[in-house]
Formats: sequence, structure tokens, C-alpha cells
Amino acid sequence: MNQDEKYMILAIEEAKKAEKIGEVPIGAIIVYENNVLATGFNIRETKQKTLSHAELIAIEEANRKIGSWRLEDCTLYVTLEPCPMCAGAIVQSRIKRVVYGAADPKAGCAGTLLNLLDDHRFNHQVQIEKGVLESECSTLLTNFFRDLRKKKK
Repeated sequence: MNQDEKYMILAIEEAKKAEKIGEVPIGAIIVYENNVLATGFNIRETKQKTLSHAELIAIEEANRKIGSWRLEDCTLYVTLEPCPMCAGAIVQSRIKRVVYGAADPKAGCAGTLLNLLDDHRFNHQVQIEKGVLESECSTLLTNFFRDLRKKKK
């Protein structure tokens, strides 16, 4: 198991926390100097706040812990490709690298629909590694939405 897989497993654990409370299972962690600096999982339904995405929660926690809005030497691991809102926050926070599991064909902005993370019109670009433990990340989401549809019937 390589380092990206090791940290993605931790992001998957965060996603499972979201799933346990009925949230879409998306998890994120931020790593700095080979240590987990911050974690987050999706709580948008629980909080009824648009900004309650896993990545934004982890970014806020990382900002608090290091006392800066700049996360220049950090890597963000997230189970689902960042949406436009999260991709914008990632660029603004100067995160160095993003590693994600599943692509998001409906909102992915790290290469699927757009690539806001590597757009040279911005003053910061982010290295991207995609598809790390993709099957595990995709299965979490597929099973969650399948079960949700069954409950609604």
C-alpha cells in the first residue's frame, strides 16, 4: 500500500461517519508533513448549510490548527472529486496537492467537467492525483444512493 492509499483509507473512514448519520458519504483529510492535520465529512443535510462539504470543513480545521489561511505544503485527500465551490476554496487556500477517489460526472471540477485546480488563469495551480481507491469510494456512494432510493419507495 502506498502513501496515497493509506491516507485515502482515512478519508473513506470519514465518509463512513457521514453515512452513519444519513449524509452523502464523502470524507476528506488534510495531510501536512506526513501527519493528518484536519478531517471532515459531509454534513450538509444535518447543518442545512450549503458550505458543509467535507473539504471545506477540513480546510477550516486546518486553518485553525496552523493559524493561517495558507495551506501551501498540504495535501487534501477526498473520496469524491471536488465540486466548483470546493475547488475554488482549494485554490484559494493554496493547497499543494489534491488526491481524490471517485470522479464526479455531475459536478467534478478537478478534471471531469472542468479543471479549476489546474487552470493557469488563476494565480495558483494544484497537483491532482485521481482514482486512488476509486472502486471503494464509488461503491460507498453507489450503495448509499441505492439504499436511499429503496427507502423512498
